[in-house]
Amino acid sequence: PIYFEDGFEKLADAIRTEGLENRNFCIVTDTNVAPLYAAEVQKVLSPVASKISVFTFEAGEKSKNLNTVQQLYKVLIEEKLDRKSLIIALGGGVVGDLAGFGAATYLRGIDFIQVPTTLLSQVDSSVGGKTGVDLEQYKNMVGAFHQPRLVYMNLHTLRSLPAEQFACGMGEILKHGLIKDQGYYEWTICHRQEIMERSLEVLEEMISRSC
Repeated sequence: PIYFEDGFEKLADAIRTEGLENRNFCIVTDTNVAPLYAAEVQKVLSPVASKISVFTFEAGEKSKNLNTVQQLYKVLIEEKLDRKSLIIALGGGVVGDLAGFGAATYLRGIDFIQVPTTLLSQVDSSVGGKTGVDLEQYKNMVGAFHQPRLVYMNLHTLRSLPAEQFACGMGEILKHGLIKDQGYYEWTICHRQEIMERSLEVLEEMISRSC
């Protein structure tokens, strides 16, 4: 299930709807996203969680490796997450890939959800169950397909996204249209002004079509 919202307020309802409440949660995020959203998400989830911990790692591709995953495992063990627990990937593609891989391999696999905060992660890495990390200089060489129980997209996070990051997501979106759907590609061109203004209504339609 993919939820499209303009805030984090309905995340707890989504958790309840999917039957994931009353578990031990671990929010996995990075140093870019944590100061913006970690406290808010933790507060929103507190009514539906038995316990919430937060694991934050240094932002960037350089952290997407087995050393960071090992640090995550240690936190999960110390916080006593069991097979019924839930990992919440809060951030962009690196966060989603790493948290998802951690969920796929901790205790032979536990549930996780994706809460993507970048355009690229919303239209690409948060859907399809792709998880993984880099091995030395080799990108995404270690991974697993592990489907999230839900994907929750707070479109409002795109309003604060730097222009370069937004452009990265648009590159993926235009590729989707060019490869798969001429009408979708033409729609993005016709709505380019609203897209660049980051109209939430237009962004929701665009992201949902890419997904």
